Amino acid sequence: MFGRSKEKQAPVVVEAPVEPVRTAGKGRPTPKRSEAQARNQRPLVPADRKAARTASKQALREDRARMQQALLTGDERYLPYRDKGPQKRFVRDVVDARRNVGEYFLIIAGVALVISMLAPATGSVALIGATTLVIYGMLAVVIVDSVLLGRRIKRLVAGRFETPERGLVGYGVTRALQIRRLRRPVPMVDRGHAPR
Repeated sequence: MFGRSKEKQAPVVVEAPVEPVRTAGKGRPTPKRSEAQARNQRPLVPADRKAARTASKQALREDRARMQQALLTGDERYLPYRDKGPQKRFVRDVVDARRNVGEYFLIIAGVALVISMLAPATGSVALIGATTLVIYGMLAVVIVDSVLLGRRIKRLVAGRFETPERGLVGYGVTRALQIRRLRRPVPMVDRGHAPR
């Protein structure tokens, strides 16, 4: 009952262990820590300070020129950090596609200021009051227009992007207050066209 069975058992084949294939080493001994640290040390001050300063100034000048060119052409790679990214480009296009009251505020306020400075010479109190009224009225219209623009930017950005960046409304309103010709990066969308 508990003994060996009389049947013939199949012979067990034992395979020889497979040795891992050894690849060639790195071909050089591991450097000592002191050697590695010495190799990574660089002097805080370059040997030729004048040449280093000249090279640094030249690199900064090239970066600024590249950035200025990007502001004129809209090249995303070299734009300043403040203007980089697809969301900010979309906000710029939204602002540039509409006619904003804010871009006329500086012109109208400047003209009203000049008139108010000349009004005492004419002795017209009504002219001074009218220019003051024009400035405050224009300021109120700009505020209302900026609030409406901010709501529009929020709605359009939320519809286009999953996670909107912070500060896009302020970015758009600030751009809307600038005269169109002086905006940087330059407008890439004509007025009345849909933003890209």
